[in-house]
Amino acid sequence: MAYAKTDLFDSKLSTAAVLFKALAHPARLAILQYLAETKVCITGDISDELPLSRTTVTQHLKELKNAGLIQGHVDGVKVNYCLDPKKICELGKAFQELYGIINVPGNFNCK
Repeated sequence: MAYAKTDLFDSKLSTAAVLFKALAHPARLAILQYLAETKVCITGDISDELPLSRTTVTQHLKELKNAGLIQGHVDGVKVNYCLDPKKICELGKAFQELYGIINVPGNFNCK
């Protein structure tokens, strides 16, 4: 029986990898930052706020939604986009856990 290489790792690492991969583009980080700063669900065109085409923003929104970091709810012909608080908390915990393992006392002098 063949296994995907990702199946060889525990579910926590696999879940963290999906979340971290979704952050691996500055446009996606900008979208998350924009949604966090506005503190409301955005109805309308997020591409008006970013130096990217509507098509490109749509692709990045899709990646963020697939990772679960944002929610998109259809409202007529528009979509309301919001951060998913549960997934954002999960992302923070995954990062803190990984950082805690990597940066054991004495490994790095982070300031």
